[in-house]
Amino acid sequence: MSLTYATYLNSIANLMPVPTSDPGFQTMVPNMIDDAEQDLYRTLDLLNTVTRDSSAALSLSSRNFTLPSSIGTFVVTQQLNVVTPSGQANPDVGTRNPLTPVSKEFLDIAWPSSTGSTVPSYFAMITQGQVIVGPWPDQAYQMEVVGTVRPAALGSSNTTTLLSWYFPDLFVCRSMVFAAAYMKNFGAAVDDPKSGITWEAHYGAMLQ
Repeated sequence: MSLTYATYLNSIANLMPVPTSDPGFQTMVPNMIDDAEQDLYRTLDLLNTVTRDSSAALSLSSRNFTLPSSIGTFVVTQQLNVVTPSGQANPDVGTRNPLTPVSKEFLDIAWPSSTGSTVPSYFAMITQGQVIVGPWPDQAYQMEVVGTVRPAALGSSNTTTLLSWYFPDLFVCRSMVFAAAYMKNFGAAVDDPKSGITWEAHYGAMLQ
């Protein structure tokens, strides 16, 4: 059965058990969701987390470009495309010009200034969310970024996610591993030493 944010909270609260109105539970929930989601997204490496985002554009005579985040935060960048002609925001209507990944040192040497600005052909990662391109753009070309994103987390304003809809059993099971730690049932010298270990083992078996 697929879960919404409300039914997910009820499921976890019933398994712990604790009232959903408990202040401690409410404080713990965002951390539990983040822990479960990050683990599942890394482990499953779902194809559905690979997306194309063309919501951002280069700036005229600036080689700096910040990866867009309208769909989710990019954690792996696979491809960058410059869309031509300038002013065309839809890559399917314009022309995709794939950029070749190179080192930032190469770009610094080949294009140290905006002289010779044209349609970029290369890019280099500078930080997790920022790249530089070369040659420097002579127009504010639209960019298409292809890669793996971390989708928005489950919450009161985002009531369903890929995990809650298609993998609700795994999501709940992995959440209970964190919940066991919250209840101080994760270790040998606790009230219920087998709780966390059992949920961890059950999660591992379900992943198979």
